[in-house]
Amino acid sequence: MSTTRQIALLRGVNVGRAKRIAMADLRKVLADLGFSGVRTLLNSGNVVFDSPARDAGLSARRIEEALVLKLGVGSRVTVLDAGRLDEVVQDNCLREQATDPSRLLVAILADPADRTRLEPLCHQPWQPEGFAVGRWAGYLWCPDGVLSSRAAAAMGKLLGDAVTTRNWSTITKLHALAREAGD
Repeated sequence: MSTTRQIALLRGVNVGRAKRIAMADLRKVLADLGFSGVRTLLNSGNVVFDSPARDAGLSARRIEEALVLKLGVGSRVTVLDAGRLDEVVQDNCLREQATDPSRLLVAILADPADRTRLEPLCHQPWQPEGFAVGRWAGYLWCPDGVLSSRAAAAMGKLLGDAVTTRNWSTITKLHALAREAGD
């Protein structure tokens, strides 16, 4: 049976005291759902796995339900396949501007239609910050940190919890893991 490499991003997991999940428990939940090659990255709800189903939305819904039923944690889950993650990495036009990968944020869109809602932000003067939109993500350069970022605040106001962000370091590590896991 063929499988599809997928990446799950759990929103707000292990940030502060809320939504605490041990990564071993998270891996078990996904394995119990029938996913294989389950690997986590860091302690913040990043998972690479192989799915017998190609539908990323179905995988996300199954994981969200299992998190509540098995671990008592509600978290919005965004799932993308490895090909889409390749495109997220390729589309980042702020790499040259960003001097610190921990302050270059990638906002993965749960709904690709939200891209059109973000496009007006690309035409605003954010300097010294930067904002760009790719096919599946928004990119934010926050040189003074995300809490001080006007662009991040504007994006949050537009999309709320319909987006989850990871810094560029995490995205590149997930990308490498997705390319190697199960090979």
